[in-house]
Amino acid sequence: MFPFSARRVALCASLLLRFALSVVTCGTLAAGINPPVRETIAAAVTAGTPDEQREIILTLKSNPTPEAISWLNKWKEGAIFLNQDDAGSATALLLTGAPDADDSYATIKLSDGKPMLAADGSPVRINPKTVDFADTDSGLRRAMKEVADLAALADPDPEKRIRAIQDSAIGQNPDKLPALEALKRLEKNPKAQRALDESMAIIQLTSSEPAQRIEACNTLGSLRSLAARDIIKAMVSDSDAETDKETRSAANHALTEIETHIAAINAVGTAFRGLSLGSVLLVVAIGLAITFGLMGIINMAHGELIAVGAYTTYIIQNVFASGLKLSPFGVSIAIPGLNLQSGANLYFAVALPASFLAAALVGLLLERTVIRFLYRRPLESLLATWGISLVLQQLFRLIFGANNVQVNSPLWLSGNWTINDVVFGWNRVFVIVFAVAIIAVTWLVINKTPLGLLIRAVMQNRNMAACMGIRTERVNMLTFAFGCGLAGLAGAFLSQIGNVGPSLGQNYIVDAFMTVVVGGVGNILGTVISALGIGVADQTLQQYLGNPVTGKILVLGAIILFLQWRPAGLFVTRSRSLD
Repeated sequence: MFPFSARRVALCASLLLRFALSVVTCGTLAAGINPPVRETIAAAVTAGTPDEQREIILTLKSNPTPEAISWLNKWKEGAIFLNQDDAGSATALLLTGAPDADDSYATIKLSDGKPMLAADGSPVRINPKTVDFADTDSGLRRAMKEVADLAALADPDPEKRIRAIQDSAIGQNPDKLPALEALKRLEKNPKAQRALDESMAIIQLTSSEPAQRIEACNTLGSLRSLAARDIIKAMVSDSDAETDKETRSAANHALTEIETHIAAINAVGTAFRGLSLGSVLLVVAIGLAITFGLMGIINMAHGELIAVGAYTTYIIQNVFASGLKLSPFGVSIAIPGLNLQSGANLYFAVALPASFLAAALVGLLLERTVIRFLYRRPLESLLATWGISLVLQQLFRLIFGANNVQVNSPLWLSGNWTINDVVFGWNRVFVIVFAVAIIAVTWLVINKTPLGLLIRAVMQNRNMAACMGIRTERVNMLTFAFGCGLAGLAGAFLSQIGNVGPSLGQNYIVDAFMTVVVGGVGNILGTVISALGIGVADQTLQQYLGNPVTGKILVLGAIILFLQWRPAGLFVTRSRSLD
């Protein structure tokens, strides 16, 4: 036994397809001899009637090569021209070379690629605006599509081959069954084999034989085919199906299995979306859990620090590309770009630490200029940071403009995994992993580092920590900067799933405070549980109520009732502070 590579399987499938289809399609070729593809296309172009053209095109079904598809595409695009001689005979031509002063081109014959010569032996040059190109109609285009579909079935790329197999079921054309059956005998890819079984069963639903229809229903039911759901539902609701009780029963059973599978998909998908939404809330709220939960600062500018991280990501993206031009306060600033071809995939790895540092530096500046005068003054800190948020929003508008800016996701965040018909987006998977990493780093900093020990000491009893020689002002400064840096990380990720604009942070500030308060002020574990609980509850209610607004209202109502019962949140932070 020799191992089958994807290319070898595709080659064998193509050969077998050509043999099978040569039996079921009418051909005008000599037995066992196929002329070159160019000659066949040229004969089709110059045929007398559309019916003759269609018959010649369909002979390519016995040899659906990439070359044939390329010439058919050129025909559809109007790249093939017709030249009539004095006797009225037409020749299919292609233009070549550069145009001369009269906009005319040299020509070559489509049939053999040789230059087209006039009766006197001179090269024939034509102006494409003065001659007719080979036209197509709907019948010819359908014939071309049949050939293209068969060529796709033998594509060496498994994904393209599977897509072609799935598309072959559209229209439930029984003429496609021989090709699918031929391919199934050689196909080794499990996903392609499943797609073949599904497509053949969908086509067999139109069979005149009840036994084949019943077998097709059983196959689609066992495969839990989502593509066949509407077709089987139509069979069940069709009044004519009452004359065939066995087929109707099989269709009902298959529909029940498919509906059960869809319910499972929705449940898993809802849980995944809830987990990813909870992770987004967690990424947004974790910085606030530091500044508000541990330090007691009501920072209404937390959303603008998120926007700082997002705009930093936007700048890094442009630096890796062709650069960026800004006009803050009427002064034109040009930031040169690196023009890296791989920059679209590499920039985000640099943007993550850059967004943390940028937001941390802004937070450090705020703490040194405003926040340090407002400790233990919650009302004043709320009003001051609210004013700072307005100033920062206007600053964003002056620098980047009032409109949203475009941040493109790298390729490794743009795809998805499909497992048992459940779609897992890479960006949502990333935010879950990203949230876990942030929580792990935050926990290690707070509990396993000298800085974390100082933070916990100052937050529990500031006066006693000062008496022990701890420089509380420096600890406050570093703690606030760390919390703001985490907000910048949140902005870097949010730039991948939404628009980046001056009011980006305002969309999340209320949810962030809500998450921190429900979890318990100052408790990191409570923030994690609160974020995940709110996210899952929100997505579950939206799924089963079918109304996002109603779902959010119910979640907010549940939070209000919960805080009436436990005003301190899920976990109460206790300390020895006598303040």
